Amino acid sequence: MPDSIIIYIPVVSSLLASALFLWLMHWLLLGRRAALGAQARLPRQLIMFALTISALVLLIILFPMHDSTRGQVITLLGLVITGVIALSSTSFVANVMAGLMLHVVKSFNPGDFIRVGQQMGRVTERGLFHVEIQTEDRDLSTIPNLHLATNPVTVVHSTGTIISAELSLGYDISRKLIEDLLKQAALQTDLQDPFVLIISLGDYSVVYRISGFLAEVKNLITARSNLKKNVLDALHENNVEIVSPAFMNQRQLPAEQKIIPDSEVAAKRKKLKKEILPEELIFDKAEVAAEAEDLRAQMVALSLQIEALKKSKKGLAEPAQKDIDSEIILAEKKQQAVSADLEKIKVDE
Repeated sequence: MPDSIIIYIPVVSSLLASALFLWLMHWLLLGRRAALGAQARLPRQLIMFALTISALVLLIILFPMHDSTRGQVITLLGLVITGVIALSSTSFVANVMAGLMLHVVKSFNPGDFIRVGQQMGRVTERGLFHVEIQTEDRDLSTIPNLHLATNPVTVVHSTGTIISAELSLGYDISRKLIEDLLKQAALQTDLQDPFVLIISLGDYSVVYRISGFLAEVKNLITARSNLKKNVLDALHENNVEIVSPAFMNQRQLPAEQKIIPDSEVAAKRKKLKKEILPEELIFDKAEVAAEAEDLRAQMVALSLQIEALKKSKKGLAEPAQKDIDSEIILAEKKQQAVSADLEKIKVDE
């Protein structure tokens, strides 16, 4: 065999081995984990990128060339990588770096409500370059990671938040009466620890704000609407007008007549057999993303539990080991069930 061909055998062998290795790592990290979300795939994608660069450097080292030329090629590769990082002000690389920062900070997760400027919705996906949210119109909005990293992001806490409603009433109505009625409306909305604040004392009216703690943030939009509904009902049912002191109706009405809806007419309104919450229609994808995130967390917790049980077996008597084996089997069954649910969510998507 000619020497000119023999010297390329190590390079060709390394090329084939590197390709096979990279394919195997891609299958282990990404291919067989189809149910992984964008956030969970991010570190695996970075690992694949680092392995690809390492394989490229190895091929350069093994390629038959003069040492000075090899050094120049490696230097050029280093300059290219350094140049890409140095040009991080461009949108492409800047979004990648912003995505890494958001991944480390972990200020929000899929399923959380966030507000960025005029955009508000539930997070459906976190990627290397962007975050996708589902807005109140059920539309999907893509926000670049760079925008999130350079602008204030308001995150609705998953353990609960404060919701409120404001209204203005005349000075002729007792403040204590209004506070009691507003708190009653908040309690009917299932808000905890309601409180009333006076926002301003205007020339003609007083501005009140009723607030309370909402534990179930999943129904945030419905709760805000229900609070306003209950405020209207509580005031109207207690003969309190919600009109400006300067209110003037062109119809000639008796002075003692109240501008309040007829409660009997409202009571006769036919109710739907089953009312669907707006959030069930609006945030369908975000709800799936939140459920998938919860299932992934359960998978991690079960894996840690199984590892801890296996370690605890060492040095124990046989009866105790059998008890632990039973716990391990039970945990593995739960893990399989969670994995099946996770795969089902991926198929439904």
